[in-house]
Amino acid sequence: MTTAPTPVPTPAATDLGGGAGPSGTVSKTSPTPPRRRLRPRGGSWLATVPLLAFFAISFGLPAVAIAIGAFTASSDAETGAGAFTTANLTDSVQGAYWTALLSSVKLSALTALLGTVLGLPIAQAVVTSRFRAVREAVLSASGVLANFGGLPLAFAFVATLGNAGELTKLLHLTDHGWSLYSFTGLTVVYLYFLVPLMVLSITPALDGLRAQWREAAHNNRATTLQYWRHVALPILFPSLLGGFVLLFGSAFAAYATAAAMVGATVPLISRSIADALSGNVLVGQGNLALALSLDMIVVAVLVMAVYLPLQRRSARWLN
Repeated sequence: MTTAPTPVPTPAATDLGGGAGPSGTVSKTSPTPPRRRLRPRGGSWLATVPLLAFFAISFGLPAVAIAIGAFTASSDAETGAGAFTTANLTDSVQGAYWTALLSSVKLSALTALLGTVLGLPIAQAVVTSRFRAVREAVLSASGVLANFGGLPLAFAFVATLGNAGELTKLLHLTDHGWSLYSFTGLTVVYLYFLVPLMVLSITPALDGLRAQWREAAHNNRATTLQYWRHVALPILFPSLLGGFVLLFGSAFAAYATAAAMVGATVPLISRSIADALSGNVLVGQGNLALALSLDMIVVAVLVMAVYLPLQRRSARWLN
């Protein structure tokens, strides 16, 4: 009488922990070791040294020189040359200089607001366009127009909308009170390069809006206006504010276009700085020009202080 051989489990049926897999016994698996987080090496910060050095040389040293010169009497002064004084800052916020500062802030805020309002729908039309060629053409043109300024821009508008410009004569704009060499005319000229700049700056934020948000709003019977009011605009608000700050800074620092077109007709802080440096008004006012420059830096810092706290909110949603 022969007996059947006892089956022996094959190695494939036995796991690494010693238990049989398909034989019904519970197999034990070794725990997976935790992954180690890669930490940056101690010398990785050296890559930022060139950037920090460039920032310190290009921005730090001029800022320190402006701050020191603003609180120092001019070397051309009759008495107290090189001594500490607050007269420069006091004079920079009085009289014609204060008027020029307020006029520059008013012009920059108005043109930045108009550029933001006009640039947003243009950028939205570009983003939602089905034709890729339209998007590329508009963005390329915006990149060119955003950097078109100075004397060429002033000459182009004088030849087109000046007192003897082609459109001025064709449409009889002078009879309706139009004047290019005024605050209104300068506003129109600034919009020529601020609107394209806004299109370039807000387009990436519009690309970050997800189609699911619009679909969810429509599924809840929200109109297009309600979607923009309650969903899109609150998310885009920090980006819009960032674009406004960028446009404000560009208009606030513009000099060549206004100097060539309106001269002293419209008081601007940039023109006041140039007059103080060249001595067109009074001799020995070089440090007063530095005080005016410090006023511009203070205005720019205040505007940036409003924008930076809201930047994280936009990044959280759009990323």
